[in-house]
Amino acid sequence: MENLSLHDAGPQPPGGGQQMPPGPPPVPQLPPQMFTTAAQLLDLTDKKLMVSLRDGRKLIGVLRSWDQFGNLVLQDTVERLFVQNLYADIDRGLFLVRGENVLLLGEIDLDKDDYVPAPFELGSVEKVFALKKAEEQDRKKTDKRRHRKLAELGFEGEHQGEAIL
Repeated sequence: MENLSLHDAGPQPPGGGQQMPPGPPPVPQLPPQMFTTAAQLLDLTDKKLMVSLRDGRKLIGVLRSWDQFGNLVLQDTVERLFVQNLYADIDRGLFLVRGENVLLLGEIDLDKDDYVPAPFELGSVEKVFALKKAEEQDRKKTDKRRHRKLAELGFEGEHQGEAIL
């Protein structure tokens, strides 16, 4: 076994190839796939994103800032409402999103930014909002009936158990 020190010359390249230029060795760069934290957002800064939140809202805006918790600052944000075959955009301006509420986010291809899928048509904000509200009330009624039926069968609904203080 050889005892080498830092000052010993390393192995010579085969065939007497080119020597490394003097100075510090190049710093190796990690590929973007290596980042599994909020650092992945670095590539998305100053790009237009669609962010889907846990409560079902969809936001479209330009990512201006983020932190280690995944909190996002979106500029020129619009909230896009979908109901039946209609959609509407509501201007929200500067928007701060708490990281734990982000379900999904993705970069928007600016070449296809104005493309609307076949079944959807742009509707007025008032009409889409009213339809969305009616749809939400119907869903709540259905959920209430379902919970009542499950309670009759002996199942306990979510957040309806004993509270231990």
